[in-house]
Amino acid sequence: MRQSSIILLCGSTLVVGLILGANFGTPSLSRTVHADQAETSTSERLYRELGQEGTALQEGSTLLAKIAAVTAPAVVHIQSERRIPGKGKEEETGSGVIMTSSKASGFYVVTNGHVIDKTALESISIHLHDGRVIQPERVWADPQTDVAVLKINVPDLLSAKWGDSQKLGIGHMVLAMGSPFGLSRSVTLGIISAKGRRQLKLGQSDVLNQDFLQTDAAINPGNSGGPLIDLQGRVIGINTAIASSSGGNEGIGFSIPSHLAQRVMDQLLEFGVVHRAWIGVKLDERFDSKVAAKLKLSKAQGTRVNEVFPNSPAARAGLQFDDVVLSFDGVDVQDHDHLINLVSLSPIAKRIQVVVWRGGRKTMLTIILADRSEMPPTSDAPGQPEFGTPVRTMGLTVMPLDEDLAEELGYKPETRGLLILKIDADSSLGQRLEPNDVLEAVGRTPVASLDELEQALQETASRDSVVLHVHRATDDEASREQLVVWRRPQ
Repeated sequence: MRQSSIILLCGSTLVVGLILGANFGTPSLSRTVHADQAETSTSERLYRELGQEGTALQEGSTLLAKIAAVTAPAVVHIQSERRIPGKGKEEETGSGVIMTSSKASGFYVVTNGHVIDKTALESISIHLHDGRVIQPERVWADPQTDVAVLKINVPDLLSAKWGDSQKLGIGHMVLAMGSPFGLSRSVTLGIISAKGRRQLKLGQSDVLNQDFLQTDAAINPGNSGGPLIDLQGRVIGINTAIASSSGGNEGIGFSIPSHLAQRVMDQLLEFGVVHRAWIGVKLDERFDSKVAAKLKLSKAQGTRVNEVFPNSPAARAGLQFDDVVLSFDGVDVQDHDHLINLVSLSPIAKRIQVVVWRGGRKTMLTIILADRSEMPPTSDAPGQPEFGTPVRTMGLTVMPLDEDLAEELGYKPETRGLLILKIDADSSLGQRLEPNDVLEAVGRTPVASLDELEQALQETASRDSVVLHVHRATDDEASREQLVVWRRPQ
């Protein structure tokens, strides 16, 4: 009886449990179904919202797609094959963009000079957006900007339009287009990271006119010559280089700004060459705050004049050694490369107002620009070592003295300095120095090389007079060392 009661109790408990479980489980199941329905409803609503036009991201995305669509037909892929003596064939791939010019009729591909450098016309292949492959009829190139222009003549071409790179600001969005690693019709997005990038070493060549735009839009090998596009679909740069330790994109790419590339293109088509202006000075590449302070400038602004070439536009305008050029034609000068750009890209024969810092105050000068192609050779490059190097500020031609030369001229083998080869007729040192004298120090600074002499002249730039330590080979031992006071030209 007792056992039967226990079994009955257990059975009753099980039934109650099942009933309770059923009663409590049904609302839970109901909630699960309700949650699934809510999620489905939310998902459908979000899809409907995303499918509607007008959201900021969708408008931006649509704009980028339109930019790519309007520009892509003008972007080309370029392949060139050249023979290198001793190395055989070398292949180069790059990009380009079809443009037009007011200086000549027809269509032209603008690209980088290094993409087609030293390549015959028949070895240059231009792959158009529609799949056609053509060769150029003629090529122009300007090594000093790394810009090349290729004339093409086939039907049904579409060209891109130039934009104004000078209106770009840091942070403006841009698209880079081209054929990275041979992958044609590639588009990447980024911003303008910086402007006015100069002093870049580009491959094996030194590009004279450097004023690059910097962008983080992905630029890789094969993008060279392709366009950098603004949000109006216009070309505001020609991609030319990357800064990379791996050879691939690391977020630092450089483009030739359109205001420079377009001018070079127009000049090549109109004249066959690019005409550049010249004023006739040697600038101080090491101008810094220390030198600026000696010249009573609050900071290193502009660029300092190291030398003024005789019979040059600068000489005729009255520009002097130690002048600091602060402004050129109304534009504040940032550094020596900036002034080179401003001068060389200005119209020849133009009268330019220049503001210089001289003697602790600003002075206004007027310079009439000359043609760089007419520049005297001695003003363009240093003299050959065996014939010495002119130091026009001092009116001397010098060369480093080595041990063999010292013994040959009667000096002790350990004598070091700069051997004076020539003294200009108008030099203030003409009465105190002679050829074969050795300049050993400027002030207290020893000078055994041209770089050391230039540095010493910079360090004493604020002084009107400087003591030169000179060694002369004579039979009189007492007269071998002498001090010469050099007064800087005013």
